[in-house]
Amino acid sequence: MTSISSDALNNLGLGGAAGKVGGDKRSDSLGQAEFLRLMTEQLKHQDPLNPMENSAFLGQMAQFSTVQGIQALNGTVSGFANAMAGDQLMRGAALVGRDVVLPSAKVALGADGGASGLVAAPSPGLVTFDISDANGQPVRQVVVRADTAGEVPFAWDGTNAAGERMPPGQYAITAKHVAGNGDSTTLSTYVRGRVDSVSVGADGLYLDIQGLGTAPVGHVLRVG
Repeated sequence: MTSISSDALNNLGLGGAAGKVGGDKRSDSLGQAEFLRLMTEQLKHQDPLNPMENSAFLGQMAQFSTVQGIQALNGTVSGFANAMAGDQLMRGAALVGRDVVLPSAKVALGADGGASGLVAAPSPGLVTFDISDANGQPVRQVVVRADTAGEVPFAWDGTNAAGERMPPGQYAITAKHVAGNGDSTTLSTYVRGRVDSVSVGADGLYLDIQGLGTAPVGHVLRVG
């Protein structure tokens, strides 16, 4: 391909800009109109004894079209992602102030009231919930009968085995199911918490659960 003379650049209004430093800011990229003007000037000033081959000309056109298409696609995807993030935030805002049930090995105890949640029992039997403090010391044990397989709710009134009110904070909770034949199974616990706020992270929407911290919205089992 032949080089472009300074006269050709001047005809395009690009010659002076090439040597300016600290002057008017110009775009570093060529738009479609500028590209076509540049190609026209290149054809006008090419060596007639060694003209540009058709394949080279078509290759440049195809390359520009590909780059332009990718840029347009990137802009579309970026706009779609921003719209999705805004929509997620609006949906999440509807959860603020509401109770949700989500998987957690901890429960949050406030200044008053208690804590609650549920487990999924594999069969009829007894489910034992053990609650301990931040030091791992046992606080309370709650036993609930599961009449059938399925959800088994639990509730803790916030007191220890002696009936004394425990201070606010996080408490660990574990659950064990014992079937009628004596088989024992450790169960995952789902606790109830109130949504204080929502935020959008790089990988989706997060809920700030009162006393428990943040959790992905996808972890929510139930609302209300």
